[in-house]
Amino acid sequence: MGSATFIDIIIAILLPPLGVFLKYECRAEFWICLVLTLFGYLPGIIYAIYILTK
Repeated sequence: MGSATFIDIIIAILLPPLGVFLKYECRAEFWICLVLTLFGYLPGIIYAIYILTK
């Protein structure tokens, strides 16, 4: 899995926007993840894991 650690993946599952924020700060990836999480928790998780492992 890319450069994501086990802890990054766990945080991305529990709080997807936080996991992305810790890696990318307030860039577009964070805002996309936040919106997806607000629309549905599962899309936020999928996007967060994708972003952290690519």
